[in-house]
Amino acid sequence: MQELSHWINGRHVKGTSGRFADVMNPATGEVQARVPLASKAELDAAVVDAARAQVAWGAVNPQKRGRVMMAMVGLINRDMEKLAEALSREHGKTIPDAKGDVQRGLEVIEYCINAAQMLKGEFTDSAGPGIDMYSMRQPLGVAAGITPFNFPAMIPLWKMGPALACGNAFILKPSERDPSVPLMLAELFKEAGLPDGVLQVINGDKESVDAILDNEVVQAIGFVGSTPIAEYIYGRGCSNGKRVQCFGGAKNHMIIMPDADLDLAADALIGAGFGAAGERCMAISVAVPVGDATADALIAKLIPRIEKLKVGPYTAGNDVDYGPVVTAAAKANILALVETGVAQGAKLVVDGRGFKLQGYEQGYFVGPHLFDHVTTDMDIYRKEIFGPVLSTVRAKTYEEALGYAMDHEYGNGTAIFTRDGDTARDFAARVNVGMVGINVPIPVPLAYHTFGGWKKSGFGDLNQHGPDAFRFYTRTKTVTSRWPSGIKEGAAFNFKAMD
Repeated sequence: MQELSHWINGRHVKGTSGRFADVMNPATGEVQARVPLASKAELDAAVVDAARAQVAWGAVNPQKRGRVMMAMVGLINRDMEKLAEALSREHGKTIPDAKGDVQRGLEVIEYCINAAQMLKGEFTDSAGPGIDMYSMRQPLGVAAGITPFNFPAMIPLWKMGPALACGNAFILKPSERDPSVPLMLAELFKEAGLPDGVLQVINGDKESVDAILDNEVVQAIGFVGSTPIAEYIYGRGCSNGKRVQCFGGAKNHMIIMPDADLDLAADALIGAGFGAAGERCMAISVAVPVGDATADALIAKLIPRIEKLKVGPYTAGNDVDYGPVVTAAAKANILALVETGVAQGAKLVVDGRGFKLQGYEQGYFVGPHLFDHVTTDMDIYRKEIFGPVLSTVRAKTYEEALGYAMDHEYGNGTAIFTRDGDTARDFAARVNVGMVGINVPIPVPLAYHTFGGWKKSGFGDLNQHGPDAFRFYTRTKTVTSRWPSGIKEGAAFNFKAMD
C-alpha cells in the first residue's frame, strides 16, 4: 500500500509520529493509501525552517516572485491531466469537475503573477516642509492554510499563491482525506523556482491544527470548512493574536420568479445542486419558486432531468454527472437527513435512497433527491446537507422569497432567475449574502475579485483571492521622511502642524 509523506524543505519526508489516516477510494470503499498525521513537534519544526527560509524569500523583489508564479502556471497546465486524475481518485469527482477544481486555483496563480502591481504602496510628496510620507506593504512572515477535502487543488492554491507572492513562507495543512494533489502542487512549486522551506505541506488532524493555532511564529491563518470548525479556529487563532480568515458552511437559495425562463432555471438547478455530488459550499441546495404555478411548473421540469442523472465513478467516462461522496460517514449523514426530511413532512418527489451501483456496492454513492413543500423549521432546510439533495421551499411573493435567503443563518451565495431588471437590481442591493448571481446559479467570482460569505459563512474582515488576499497576507508600514535643507533648526518639543 502507498504511504504518503509530508513536504518539508523541498523534499518528501516520512512522518515520525507513528500515527496514520487511511486515504479511501470513495468509489470502491477500499483503502488506497495512508497518510502520516504530524505531531506538534513535527509541525513546530517545519515552522522554524519556514521562518528561516522566509527571510531571503521576503527580500526577493516582487517581479521575481511573480516569475515563479508564471512558471507555476505553465507547470500546472502541463500536468493538468495528472493532477485531475489524482484528485478524482481520492475525492471521487468526475474528471471534468476535477479539471475545473484545478483550473479555478490556476486562475488565482495567474493573478499572482501581477504581485508587483498589487504590492505597490502609497506616496505623498511634501506632506510638510521637506517631509514626504509613504507606505509599504511587507510580508507577515509565516502564514498557514487549513484546507478542506472538497476542493483539494483550488483552495490550497487560493491560499498558497497570494501568501507566497507577498513574500511569506507558507504552512499548508490539507485535508487528510485527499492529500495527494497538495503534495503534487508543492513539487511543482519547487520546479517553478520556489526556494526550499518556503512552502511546507504538513499532513495531519486536530493535533496539527491546534499546533498551528498556538505556534507563536505563525502570523496568519486561512481556513475553509464547516462553520463549527471555522468558529473554533477563528476564536482560538484570534485569541492568540493572529490574523485569521475562516469560511464556513452554506445554505444557498436560488429564487425563481414567475417571469424566469424555467428551462434555463431547471438546468441551472441541476448543475448547481447535484454537481460534485453537492459537496460544494456554493452548491444551490434550496430552490425558492415564487407562486404555486411557478413551483408546479419547475418541479415538472426538474423531475425528468434528475431521474436522467448518471451517477458513477470517474473511470466510467466524462458523461458521468457526479460521483460518490467522500466518505461512508458523509453518505450516512446525508441519508439520515433525507429520512428526517420525510419524517418532518417534506414531500420526496425524487427518491434516491435505494440507489445501488452494480459493481460498486461498497462505494459511497448517493442517489439524487428532490424535496418539495419544505418548510423553514425542517432540518433539511436549516442544516447544510453537503450532498445531492435539493429542497424546494415555495414562496407566495418576491418579498417572502427574499426573506428566506436573508433570514437564514448562512450567507455564502445566492441567486435569482428573472427577466425583470428592477427585481434583479433590488435583490442584489438588499440581500445580505456575500456572493450574488443574477441568472447565474453559482456566482463564484473570478480571481481578480474576492470570494467570501457573510453571516455564519464567513469570519474575518478580508476575503479570499483578489485584492483582499494581498491585504490579508501583508501588513502596512508607513514612513514619514524628512531631509532638512538650509538653516538647521534647534530641537522641537511639540508636534508641529504640517503647514
